[in-house]
Amino acid sequence: MARGRAFTLVEMLVTISVIGVLTGIIIPSVRAVQRESRNAQCLSNLRQDFLAIDSYRQQNSGQLPMCEFLPVVTEAGVDGGLPRFLKGFVPPESSTWLCPEDLDEESVATGTSYVYLPGLLRYTPSVQVDVVGLIATIAPATMTMAELDDLRRQVEARAMTEFFEREPGAYPLLVDSQDRHRRVGSERNGVFLDGSARMAEMLSPPAEGEGGGP
Repeated sequence: MARGRAFTLVEMLVTISVIGVLTGIIIPSVRAVQRESRNAQCLSNLRQDFLAIDSYRQQNSGQLPMCEFLPVVTEAGVDGGLPRFLKGFVPPESSTWLCPEDLDEESVATGTSYVYLPGLLRYTPSVQVDVVGLIATIAPATMTMAELDDLRRQVEARAMTEFFEREPGAYPLLVDSQDRHRRVGSERNGVFLDGSARMAEMLSPPAEGEGGGP
């Protein structure tokens, strides 16, 4: 009965080397595919969140939502932010508010990975000058603090809506709060007023007098 030929030491070393080379090729490729999959899911999430923003606008004369740019965690729980502002359109606990690449505990605690840029840009001096100017024309006794706060948000919403409508594809409404997507170019995703979701290269408006800031 013929015996099977055994591997020599050299053949075993060559086989191990080949396996090592193949592993070195395959593992980075698998990781790249996983990153691209998470990137695609992030963009899909942003598109879903945009639908909630767009639905809100359709019911509010085309105005953008006006709220804090990020939620905060308080002793009473999570407060403020776009997910809670739009709870009538998409649940605050929806997974669409979280980027699959986001492993930050703070994001999980607040319920969102994304910054709402209009909620940040409303604090620019030119917008707040308009707000203060309008409120200064109102007699103190004619409105409650709640009514004044609502009026302030309306003025801010109009200003932000006008700014973003000038160039709907220029500045993101929602954008990753941190660099999360390793690639050439911006490492953040965003969704824009024209409904497109893509890399967010421009995260801040030009200075006033250089292209028309808010």
